[in-house]
Amino acid sequence: MLGYTNLPWQSAITREMPPRPVLATLAGGYRKIPVAQCGADIFCDTATISTEIAIRSGKPELARQNCSDEVNQFIAYVELEVFFASVLSSASWALNKKVLKTLSILDLFKFFADRIRMGRNASIPMVKPGEAPAILKRHLQDMESRLQQDFLFGDTPNVADFAAYHSLWMVRDAGEKKYVRPYPGVNGWMDRIKAFGEGQRTEITAEQTLQIAKSSEPRPITDAEKQDELIGTRVSIAPADYAQDASVGELVGSSANRWIIARDDPKVGRVHVHFPKQGFSIVGQ
Repeated sequence: MLGYTNLPWQSAITREMPPRPVLATLAGGYRKIPVAQCGADIFCDTATISTEIAIRSGKPELARQNCSDEVNQFIAYVELEVFFASVLSSASWALNKKVLKTLSILDLFKFFADRIRMGRNASIPMVKPGEAPAILKRHLQDMESRLQQDFLFGDTPNVADFAAYHSLWMVRDAGEKKYVRPYPGVNGWMDRIKAFGEGQRTEITAEQTLQIAKSSEPRPITDAEKQDELIGTRVSIAPADYAQDASVGELVGSSANRWIIARDDPKVGRVHVHFPKQGFSIVGQ
């Protein structure tokens, strides 16, 4: 998506699983990645990240709230059922070799143990390994029938294209599995998405992200974001589906599509952490 919009951005790499002390300083207990940062504002979940990209690039179709119900239903399906089916279907020696370039064998076992534990604690039904190939095949057939034009819902991409690409990239490119091969429309579409590249990317260290936050102030909260009875109270916010680790702070903002909490840490000062409302839950402390 950053390649498609050609926005400049900086990349800071973190571990595949907790503990992630730098990320915890910025976002609290929230454990999913990627996380985006702009100064002292931290954006959790791709729903808020894509909204920020949509605003900065002038491409509103990259934010879910600007898309139709049909698009949002498709995204909800690919981000849960299809995603887990793709993860299970991508397992291969080719993938293991790539993973072992950054993980030791011990860390690899820890990684799988972490993901198994995460699945057991999920509040949604998880895809079983034996079900994964059939789910993936149905999805590929549906994708092939949709792709009568360059992208899923028209001649230009929207957020659904990037949401769907993620899972199939794991299968075709990372795992080097053959599931996608019989579908020329899907392969061509994947090649078009891949060709967008990563945009204007530069590398920074994790420690630099802390300095950026410390030297910045969170962006102002607008009056429209203060219409919530929980404003000013301490709350915890967590994903409602899986990896339900919560971030705790003072609720300072609430709009139709997101919550914003303020967190204070001596390493960075005050940061504002943004969460989408869809797929997340909030509890007063």
